[in-house]
Amino acid sequence: MDNVPGDCSTDPPGENGPDSGSTDDGLVDAFGDLAALPVEVGERRPTCLRCRRPQKVCLCPFLPPQPLEVSTCLYVVQHPAEESRVLRTVPLLAACLPQGKCNVIVGRRFNEEKHPELAAVCRDSRTLILYPGPKSQNLEDLVQYQEVGSVKHNVIIIDGTWSQAKNMFLKNSLFHLPKQVQLNRTLSSQYVIRTQPSNICLSTLECAAVALSILERNDEIQEVLLRPLKALCSFQLQHGAQIHHSKEHLLRNGMYDKPMPKNKRKIKRMEKLITDHNICPR
Repeated sequence: MDNVPGDCSTDPPGENGPDSGSTDDGLVDAFGDLAALPVEVGERRPTCLRCRRPQKVCLCPFLPPQPLEVSTCLYVVQHPAEESRVLRTVPLLAACLPQGKCNVIVGRRFNEEKHPELAAVCRDSRTLILYPGPKSQNLEDLVQYQEVGSVKHNVIIIDGTWSQAKNMFLKNSLFHLPKQVQLNRTLSSQYVIRTQPSNICLSTLECAAVALSILERNDEIQEVLLRPLKALCSFQLQHGAQIHHSKEHLLRNGMYDKPMPKNKRKIKRMEKLITDHNICPR
């Protein structure tokens, strides 16, 4: 039978019996004293309203004086985990473009009922989704015969890690409606403070920079958009950050120091990093 308040106890006085000056009461008093202490709320560093960086490390001097004039409209569908990352590239991208030209939508699952605007964009014949695969067309080939400014495209970019982006693409039927495109340019990521799966994988900002330069027929756009990213990485490296080589680079050079996965699918994925140059989602 369970002990309940008021039950007789065989404990001798002075230990756990009713006359003991109860240890539990002491604990309650102690926690009460702690609860009465004033809570110190850590002050958040003032943040720049344009680049969204702390004011002491503001990157606005590296942004264009005026937002870039583009006809293309970007829709960045962002995995929720990206919001908590300190070194993000999407705020820098948005700061370089006019209001309404870089729309960020956060979530994992998207449907017509909860996201009617995004659904309408996905159904628009001018919309492209940037995601590589066997069904993807090279973006440069697609626009090769279009007159400059004749089509005002929408471009959907998935913002997340490789596995997050893949999961979001496969599990959202809306993302299968637009024409699927990929970048055919051979580029090395400038985002060296974050590990990429392979040498050809690019950050969201870099993908947007290349796509916009192709669609707008203006290579200067790429240069302007990459300037704040290079400044961010340079600052971080000067203050203790380390260069992050891609997993492909580490595996190829025998530098990968983490335990190899036991799951066969994961092992095959690791092998593809060395043999397949078309697996990067963004």
